[in-house]
Amino acid sequence: MVAALRAPILAAMRILSTSLLVSAAIASTALAQGNPAPFTLAESGRAFGSLADALGAIGDGRGTVVVAPGTYHQCGVQQGGDVTIRAATPGTVIFDGVPCEGKAALVLRGRASTVDGIIFQNIRVPDGNGAGIRLESGNLTVRNSLFRNSEEGILTGDYDGGQVSIDKSTFRHLGRCDRDLDCAHGVYIGRLAALTVTNSRFDLGDGGHYLKTRTARVTITGNSFDDSGGKLTNYMIDLSNGASGIISGNEMVQGKDKDNWSAFITVAPEGREHGSAGLVIEGNKAGFVPGLERNSTFVANFTDDAVRIGANDLAPSMKVKDRR
Repeated sequence: MVAALRAPILAAMRILSTSLLVSAAIASTALAQGNPAPFTLAESGRAFGSLADALGAIGDGRGTVVVAPGTYHQCGVQQGGDVTIRAATPGTVIFDGVPCEGKAALVLRGRASTVDGIIFQNIRVPDGNGAGIRLESGNLTVRNSLFRNSEEGILTGDYDGGQVSIDKSTFRHLGRCDRDLDCAHGVYIGRLAALTVTNSRFDLGDGGHYLKTRTARVTITGNSFDDSGGKLTNYMIDLSNGASGIISGNEMVQGKDKDNWSAFITVAPEGREHGSAGLVIEGNKAGFVPGLERNSTFVANFTDDAVRIGANDLAPSMKVKDRR
């Protein structure tokens, strides 16, 4: 079962590695051409030399910033409006190493935000929560994007009504639990209304959880969680305060180097705020790296809510569930 589980994950890694090499070559070519105004508003054709200026031109309105291929050592803050930030060619735009407000490459506090086809990397800040994206208000949609080598991929605040949707994106070499600071995670969604994560990949974690959320509702389907190269990591999916919704069609491999290997999925380990009787967990595959045998639990439920656990393909040594 483990070999079958790892085969599609390894194939995805080879495809992604090849695409990133191609993307890097394209980005380097673009930089050599020296585009002086790489940020263009799709609606008007106006071009700007910085992301900050392009976002400022949209203001509280609605607009799309199309970003030319290249590596950018800058960041941007969305102060309002409904904004899309999109790579002209997916995978050829890199925001590298520069946070705004000591938070993230993109700090978003508008009505709605969409990020499409962009790579975020090397974001670190003094409080240990350096992220590719920091969401502070509104809804967020992320597609076709890569978050790597940072303290956090996506981090949000707590506010009513917000919804986050992530599709076809990768979260790699993220998270940390050092320096006597609170842990950072691959993705950490706060007390919003709903989270959807589909067709995405989490791997090579550097600490914390791969996916942590406090939302009342979740849809987590068709993703891979490959912890085989993780370091001092914890849970694959942490529903910190409980949730309803569905977790289905995901593939999970637990590695050897864990800070906490006791469970793959947790329900309300930090206190029950949302009922989880409406949560369905079925059709997932979960196992361990070859040669590793552990008595881990697939779903650890810290409440008396009757989470509906259907048929899942689990390693023989794995316990299906327990009450903690």
